[in-house]
Amino acid sequence: MTGEKVPLVQVRNLKKYFPITRGVIIQREAGAVKAVDDVSFEIYKGETLGLVGETGCGKTTVGRTMLRLYEPT
Repeated sequence: MTGEKVPLVQVRNLKKYFPITRGVIIQREAGAVKAVDDVSFEIYKGETLGLVGETGCGKTTVGRTMLRLYEPT
């Protein structure tokens, strides 16, 4: 072992944008809501990470995107 610390979890430049669509019958994308934009962090053995923020700031979206419940943008 070289003594280097290897992260157990590594997230780099995580982005998740949700599309805004218009139209009822023929839907087209009219823009996007940036739910998460450029989040990066590492978690090493023995560490704990807490995501803290206001309601609607993207905490749950970060978790769901990490678990691939949402596809990253």
